[in-house]
Amino acid sequence: MRTARAPLLAVALLAAAALLPGAPARSAQQPEPDAIPRIEAPELETSAKWLNSPPLRMEKLRGKVVLVDFWEYTCVNCIRTFPYLKAWHDKYKDKGLVIIGVHTPEFKFAREEANVTRSAKQFGLEYPILIDSDMAVWRAYGNRYWPAKYLIDAQGLVRYFHPGEGAYEATEAKIQALLREANPRVVLPAITPPLRGTDKPGAVCYPVTPELYLGAERGGHEGTLANREGYQVGKVVTYKDPGRWEDGLVYVNGEWKNTPEALISVRSSPSPRDHIAIKYHALEVNSVLKPEEGKPVKVWVYHDGRPVAFKDKGADIRHDAQGRSYMLVDEPRMYHIIKNAQYGQRTLRLATAEPGMGIYSFTFVSCELPKR
Repeated sequence: MRTARAPLLAVALLAAAALLPGAPARSAQQPEPDAIPRIEAPELETSAKWLNSPPLRMEKLRGKVVLVDFWEYTCVNCIRTFPYLKAWHDKYKDKGLVIIGVHTPEFKFAREEANVTRSAKQFGLEYPILIDSDMAVWRAYGNRYWPAKYLIDAQGLVRYFHPGEGAYEATEAKIQALLREANPRVVLPAITPPLRGTDKPGAVCYPVTPELYLGAERGGHEGTLANREGYQVGKVVTYKDPGRWEDGLVYVNGEWKNTPEALISVRSSPSPRDHIAIKYHALEVNSVLKPEEGKPVKVWVYHDGRPVAFKDKGADIRHDAQGRSYMLVDEPRMYHIIKNAQYGQRTLRLATAEPGMGIYSFTFVSCELPKR
């Protein structure tokens, strides 16, 4: 995930949370609620595009408890928090809580209002959303994580901070505590129980391959491209897959245009000979993909060298009459490719015979309930 320079607010909160620079959000230690310094919340950007609400200002929200949630619509960790955010909105919107989703883009296409509007509708997000495409609010908060939650009390002071997934019961308990501070007579429901089996006590979370970025900017910095041809930004590079793959690296074959954020297929072929391959260890694999020429692109998917088994397929995998597995990439978003029945080390290859397949990243998920 990308990082940004952190002004006073973020420095204080991160110090209180005892976070190490560059540490993944999902592994951050949750600070004790009383350890958060009470700093006035930065103002919101009212000139930006808002969804589900007219522009809101912090100074006009005094007396309310405000949850500011930074998210991005292609971020798997953000997507996994939505069931809880929606539950809290439904439970507490009439009790004094205002949730404000701040959509700050990680990729250029996520700056487009139409993409954010469509994704908010698809995810069923009904609370106010600020489209922070110029990252003004992100910078004001000194935020560094997708997702990140800031709880602000009725006096406009930041009282709680949680980066990444998890801590749902602790976050809701703090929501309730701040609502009672604002209105001691408020009647509140019980804390929401875990909404997924993998959020329950006893769930096992295995080690996973780190996120893999394929653009020259992030991928080049992190050294994820294994091909000796390397990155050549703005050029079409002919890659040769060496055929021996290591976990956590990206292997490319065929002709691909190099951009700062993605690798893009450029040629039409009689068969899907241009591919991107990885070896990984995880239960689930997702990828951010975009049809760069504005029309759907068929992407053939091979898992351990074979079509994806039905027991291992993600929600976006389809099978043709011959049993071959593929995805239809028809909009820029995160695609659910693999949901393995069993954790282990596997290989994945995405191949296409068409130009215009832009591939930005791979992300991995690892938690499950123990099998009995």
